Amino acid sequence: MQYDVIVIGSGPGGYVSAIRCAQLGLKTAVIEKYSTFGGTCLNVGCIPSKALLDSSEHYHNAAHNFEAHGIGLSNLKIDVKKMMARKNDVISQNTAGITFLFKKNKIDTYEGVGSFVDKNTIKVAQNDGSTTELKTKNVIIATGSKPTALPFLPIDKKRIITSTEALNLQEVPKHLIVIGGGVIGLELGSVYARLGAKVSVVEYEKSIIGTMDGGLGKELQRVLKKNLGVEFFLGHKVTGATAKGKKVTVTAEDSKGETVSLEGDYCIVSVGRTAYTEGLGLENIGIKTEERGKKIPVNEHLETAVEGVYAIGDVIKGAMLAHKAEDEGIYVAEYIVGQKPHIDYNLIPGVVYTWPEVASVGKTEEQLKEAGVKYKTGSFSFKASGRAKASGDTDGFIKVLADAETDEVLGVHMIGPRAADMIAEAVVAMEYRASAEDIGRICHAHPTFTEAIKEAALAATANRAIHA
Repeated sequence: MQYDVIVIGSGPGGYVSAIRCAQLGLKTAVIEKYSTFGGTCLNVGCIPSKALLDSSEHYHNAAHNFEAHGIGLSNLKIDVKKMMARKNDVISQNTAGITFLFKKNKIDTYEGVGSFVDKNTIKVAQNDGSTTELKTKNVIIATGSKPTALPFLPIDKKRIITSTEALNLQEVPKHLIVIGGGVIGLELGSVYARLGAKVSVVEYEKSIIGTMDGGLGKELQRVLKKNLGVEFFLGHKVTGATAKGKKVTVTAEDSKGETVSLEGDYCIVSVGRTAYTEGLGLENIGIKTEERGKKIPVNEHLETAVEGVYAIGDVIKGAMLAHKAEDEGIYVAEYIVGQKPHIDYNLIPGVVYTWPEVASVGKTEEQLKEAGVKYKTGSFSFKASGRAKASGDTDGFIKVLADAETDEVLGVHMIGPRAADMIAEAVVAMEYRASAEDIGRICHAHPTFTEAIKEAALAATANRAIHA
């Protein structure tokens, strides 16, 4: 078969890119090694974790918050197997949706491992041992990433597990130890903490969610400790973990070099993710991956060192985010047909789906200070929000950072109810280079959580917040 584009991988970057290629009139094929489409995101990442986060939040609210609303319950219990079945159904609905979209857009699909014979020939090795060779003008590598393993910490996938196994536990852990205070560890830790597990987070750095604005990490740590009893061991270097029977022992060194030992029944290793490039045959076309992280180098058009071969998403530089991969997939499709697309990497939002949610876009205070940019800041607490009081979600705040001279919004950072959805307002405002004054002048519906964005913007503009 002769194709205009072959996409290797069907995660958010791959399937979105393939659909956009087909929309633009390119004969397109997708190669996926697993039996379902959607990659990590739909099968063992974003979607199943959000399903469990929602289920666990319902249970936690029923157990701890319903009484305040005048709702009485008795004999409340968790059916973990049913919770997991619902999560699996959500996965099936989403992956089936991609199958439908591929058929709708007349995209050919091949199940197997795709690898380069040369830059215009891709071999597909099927599970039954047979192989097929496909010809193409362009290739988009969208093979994603896998959990990073620590060489001194063997993962047995039973007691010492990754995020993949954590999404399929058939019981609520008594004591869950989470190695890594980043997005994945905190989300999965909060799932099981809500269901009644004792959760301990061991993090090498002195703060959690270290890539985000420092104030967000401090507030999230406070809230998770207060609401869910999560304990944190920050500034601790993990030295090992062993599993024996139903017990896991994790050892670490604190900042003074003293040994700390934790015992639990499960341990999630969530210290990041590594680009997945194994088996692609990159050496056959002269592409070398970076030493650290195994990422594929690309130019400003996301093209590799080989003409006509592109890479997107987790296999290239930048944040490992599904929506970044999607935008890059669309960018490459449009670039191939001669359009002039654009991505502003400064305006790709980051989100942590704990409760309260955490979301951020633009520059952090730490980045502005390091760059010597003169800025002003305005914050607004959800404690002063009428809507938040009504729903009982008063933890958190919104912070707006604006240029000291021009008032242009440089960053927006929030922790609070529905922050994952609210951050879009900040992204739109910054895309059009809005000032804090602009946001403060926009009429926001009352009562809503988004009024807190307006109040924070007003606070950044001559300290004019009305309800603070």
